[in-house]
Amino acid sequence: MTDSANTADVQAVTFGIGQEVFAVPVPMVREVIDYIAPFRIPNGPDHFMGLIDVRGQGIPVIDLRIRFGLPSAEPTEMTRILILEVPQNGRGLTIGLLIDKALNVSTFPRASIEQSPDIGVRWQSDYIEGVVRDENGFVVLVDIARVLTTDDTMLLADVVREAA
Repeated sequence: MTDSANTADVQAVTFGIGQEVFAVPVPMVREVIDYIAPFRIPNGPDHFMGLIDVRGQGIPVIDLRIRFGLPSAEPTEMTRILILEVPQNGRGLTIGLLIDKALNVSTFPRASIEQSPDIGVRWQSDYIEGVVRDENGFVVLVDIARVLTTDDTMLLADVVREAA
């Protein structure tokens, strides 16, 4: 990486799950859509909600609340699905993340991103790329590729292939 890449600001889409604020890098985000009830696929892990149709493409949806070990919640008017293109094994995997609410696009100076703490965090720290302090607390930068296990990736690829 060049020095300018190491010091460049990070643009991220922020979103809420419960009272917490998370973020993913803008380049991964395809779009944010209103909640659509997914078509449930039997025998999937609890955090795999099923498939939704977005302009003719079957997209698997993951409930981040459950993936992070939080209780599930009923969808509200604010519930959204964040459609991402996640790099996995040398290719892009399109997935939807169920989120409580979309917030905005924020720019964080790279120097303000702190390493994830090893204690005092409800989520596994290997999911966390870093944290940024803001006036309301913290914004957790999520490494979505690490949120997905190898088993998840294989399951999602199989489901999408069968839906096509």
